[in-house]
Amino acid sequence: MKEANGVNYRHAYHAGNFADVLKHALLVRLMRALQRKERGFVFVDTHAGRGTYDLSQASEGDTRERVPEWPEGIGRLWERTDAPPEVADYLEIIRGYDRYRGNLQAAPRFYPGSPRIARLIGRPQDRMELWEKLPSENAVLRDEFVGEKRVAIHEADGYGALRACLPPLERRALVLMDPPFESAGEWSDVSATLGEGLARLPDATIAVWYPLTERARADGFVSLLQSVKVPSLAMDLVVDPDAPRMKGCGVIVANPPWKFEGEARAIVSYLASALCRGQAAQGSVRWVVPE
Repeated sequence: MKEANGVNYRHAYHAGNFADVLKHALLVRLMRALQRKERGFVFVDTHAGRGTYDLSQASEGDTRERVPEWPEGIGRLWERTDAPPEVADYLEIIRGYDRYRGNLQAAPRFYPGSPRIARLIGRPQDRMELWEKLPSENAVLRDEFVGEKRVAIHEADGYGALRACLPPLERRALVLMDPPFESAGEWSDVSATLGEGLARLPDATIAVWYPLTERARADGFVSLLQSVKVPSLAMDLVVDPDAPRMKGCGVIVANPPWKFEGEARAIVSYLASALCRGQAAQGSVRWVVPE
């Protein structure tokens, strides 16, 4: 599926997969952490996609059927009752939203994307700035949040989001950068945008998702964060070391909130066991720039 601007990525095919589970479980903890203070904050999503994904349509491609990815992600956790509190909170949100949307089946159907998750747990004093440049995805996103006064939606390149949104009036921000990493220059774009965001609001909490493949490397992020000396925590989840393409994924968080490290360790440890596909599956949490 290709838009006029040449971009062909559609998250609908990947919704609810292991990468979403890691990213969204961590997002919930970041939101909860910032909400320990009464003062509001702005949530900026640079590559928002749409608010909700219908998993029953995940196999529908433009020219051929696709293998749904959610059964190896949220599908593996759907009936489990052994999750630690840090993961159980995320699962309660996902299951509750699925029921709210009317799913009466045993398997999950309606999976909330990061904008919807943030809105579900956001407070009246928290704002959202959602950026999505694909016209068709942006249209769905607008329909999802029609009438929401504290949600601003932009049909524009998300790499301009931090220049436009930071510093906010609240002086507090949580940023999620979750690009598709389809182009060779995307790693450089993310690094540049991350650096610009921290220059505009040094205390901003910025989370960047990235794939783990043979060629993909987050060295640019790490070098940048080390050079500006921002405390940063990296969480990697390898579900299948022998996978021919993406072996896992990671999230790096600049300025992680208080107590987030321990919560992240609980999440990564549990998901490494629950979502593993190979014997050498593993998760790790490490400081790339110490506090």
